[in-house]
Amino acid sequence: MIRNKQMTIGGITFDLKLMFLVIFSVVVPVLDYYNHRLTGTKAYDRMILYFLLPMLLILLLFKDSPSAYGFQIGDWRKGLFWTAVACVGMAILLWFIARTPSMQKYYARAPKELSRLIYLTGVDLFGWEFVWRGFMLFGMARIIGAGPAILFQAVPFAFMHLGKPEVETLSTIFGGIAFGFVAWQSQSFIYPWLIHWFIASFTKIIAIGRL
Repeated sequence: MIRNKQMTIGGITFDLKLMFLVIFSVVVPVLDYYNHRLTGTKAYDRMILYFLLPMLLILLLFKDSPSAYGFQIGDWRKGLFWTAVACVGMAILLWFIARTPSMQKYYARAPKELSRLIYLTGVDLFGWEFVWRGFMLFGMARIIGAGPAILFQAVPFAFMHLGKPEVETLSTIFGGIAFGFVAWQSQSFIYPWLIHWFIASFTKIIAIGRL
């Protein structure tokens, strides 16, 4: 167990849990980026990397409750309020942005069957939201504070969008911060996941010409 443990090297003290979280936030996304196949389906691979692996670490290494990392319903009133506001606001913006040539070209690879598109997007983003707005955010907040943790978790999240259309990638640092804010306000990663699931699915559906 590494909770509340520190290590001093050359007169510099390191918090072992924070150090582990920082390293994890780099190594696992790199493995994802280089397409290390686990199941043959990207969404399922990410469920393993970004949900199952952190959950095992929480239980076996940190010896913590998953609820301490946002794995709970939380304040559902605040959560649903921010979910509704975000989904309505983003739907208006995406109605126009998702029709741009760069977005249509990139998302042409999306599944054409709507049920499969929505399902795989939800599975894919469940892990993504847990690792950033659950594992990273709540793990770091208890060490460095909620504000810095909200900012920090948005950085790897934004870099994981490199290769997507520029307008989308540039927006993700702000989107990541907003998702972190919602997660902390609701004390749950579930509501950012619902927002992200809607945004990603709606974007793809418009970009492939189904709306």
